[in-house]
Amino acid sequence: MRRVVVVGASAAGLAAAETLRREGYDGALTLVGEEPHTPYDRPPLSKQILSGEWSPKRLPLRPYADLDALGLDLRLGVAATGLDTAARTVRLADGVRLPYDGLIVATGVRPRRLPGAGRAHVLRTVDDAVALRDRLGPGRRLAVVGAGFLGAEAAAVARQLGARVTLIEPAPVPLAHAIGAEIGAVLARVHQQNGVELRTGVRVREITGDGVLLADGDLVGADEVLVAVGSLPNTEWLAGSGLTVGDGLVCDAYCAAAPGVYGAGDVARWHNPLFGVDMRVEHRTHAAEQGMAAARNLLRPDARKPFAPVPYFWSDQYDMKIQAYGYLRGHDEVAVVAGELAERRFVAVYRTGDRVTGALAVGMPPKAIRLWRQAIAAGAPRPTAARS
Repeated sequence: MRRVVVVGASAAGLAAAETLRREGYDGALTLVGEEPHTPYDRPPLSKQILSGEWSPKRLPLRPYADLDALGLDLRLGVAATGLDTAARTVRLADGVRLPYDGLIVATGVRPRRLPGAGRAHVLRTVDDAVALRDRLGPGRRLAVVGAGFLGAEAAAVARQLGARVTLIEPAPVPLAHAIGAEIGAVLARVHQQNGVELRTGVRVREITGDGVLLADGDLVGADEVLVAVGSLPNTEWLAGSGLTVGDGLVCDAYCAAAPGVYGAGDVARWHNPLFGVDMRVEHRTHAAEQGMAAARNLLRPDARKPFAPVPYFWSDQYDMKIQAYGYLRGHDEVAVVAGELAERRFVAVYRTGDRVTGALAVGMPPKAIRLWRQAIAAGAPRPTAARS
């Protein structure tokens, strides 16, 4: 193998490139990125960048000197537009065709949009975060559509900047599908106690020049609107390639989508043998881990190892630190095993079938939840008392 192309100058793409070099690959290595920026960290966009605490200059994952040391053919500001797996070439928007012996797809996701949302903000890139930050401040009205973790983080930052915030969510309880109704209600109350107007169980008809028009005809007035209703995997450029696409690039347990083609990061849907399900994970830590796993398996096809992580994510909202391990969706029961919900200081454990599959902590030290990571990895049986 003498030519490897990594499409996606992301955390996953960078981790893949670094792992290839670290594992001894000394051939041509091309890293393609649609944005003009070198790979940077995205979690701070809805936290430190949006609040103005950080300058965007703090975001790059590596200084230029470290990137130079990798010996990359770095193609920034140009998108991949097509893939020919038979000829083993990647087509770029500038007309260039890149030949490859091995390919890693790490093209990430893009925000979902809503009708009339041309004037609305999204929050995916550093430019998105700076544009919204410059429009927030005391007395400004912000409507956030979508009370998932991204929308909730942005709402918390906007309140701390003095903006008047309305958080709009179609579900009766924010995040109930992922973390359970009882814990979702706890997090919702925190926003209300911090002055956020929470509108749940309502649907959006469209974004207008005056704010957000709800399906029942009510208008939520806003100077700025942030749409945070999920994401779509960037797989359009793979049309006609023969690769299987379905809510992401479909990969096997080794992160392989086809011979010599691997997926990593937000765009990859792979079979996680630890949980026995196909999953696509949009978390920063996971992106780096999967980038490394894909690179190793690409480099050594005869010694491949299944990628079976315990996913991890965190969220900062007001004074709350939220941490979670595992696969929380589709759980059957939730048990609070330490602390108290009312005090917003607790550990909750998730049971699916007859085993522990997830754990979430609020306001607890890291060691309080790391023990449960080991239980999840070991397939431990469910905790005793449980709350549905």
